[in-house]
Amino acid sequence: MLIDILTKILFLIAVIDPLGSVPVYLEATKRLDDHHKRKVAIRASIIAFGILLFFIVVGQVILEGMNVSLDAFQISGGVILFLFALTMIFGDGKPETEKHMIKDYKHVTIFPVAIPSIASPGAIMAVVILTDNHLYTIDQQAITTLLVMLVVAITMLVLLAANQVKRIIGEYGITVISKIMGLILASYAVQSVLSGLRDFFA
Repeated sequence: MLIDILTKILFLIAVIDPLGSVPVYLEATKRLDDHHKRKVAIRASIIAFGILLFFIVVGQVILEGMNVSLDAFQISGGVILFLFALTMIFGDGKPETEKHMIKDYKHVTIFPVAIPSIASPGAIMAVVILTDNHLYTIDQQAITTLLVMLVVAITMLVLLAANQVKRIIGEYGITVISKIMGLILASYAVQSVLSGLRDFFA
């Protein structure tokens, strides 16, 4: 049970990538004073958790309404997560890609800090996979929801200390860690695809 919880926490940290959000947050809030920077960090984290919670609750309902089988969902979800992981590993990296999305520095709380920096497409897909009604009980899904809340809270604390984090680790270090998180995510994605194929052909 403890190993399962630690595995999920590591997976959620990999897919949400709190450190990868630091350069995005710093760039997005560079024209704001310290008070408004803190407000952006807190509000963006709350909004991101709300989005992830929405998909935890209704994500599978939407898929089942489209008659998507569990095996197909596992395979497609794994493929999407794998492609997302590849962009983290071989692309410019999460920080650089999302910093270029900033056009309006007055309204950055929702975009790009909450979405897609914290609640990324990969994170949304991940929480739906981790709370599948066919694989997990209500209690297990509740624990996963609490773990998502925990990782988002960690992300919020990292953003609140963003200047210190960047000074200690450096932007290059953040990019390297983000790519390592991408590698971990790619491994999980491949496992999801293999599990889906195994169950389908079985």
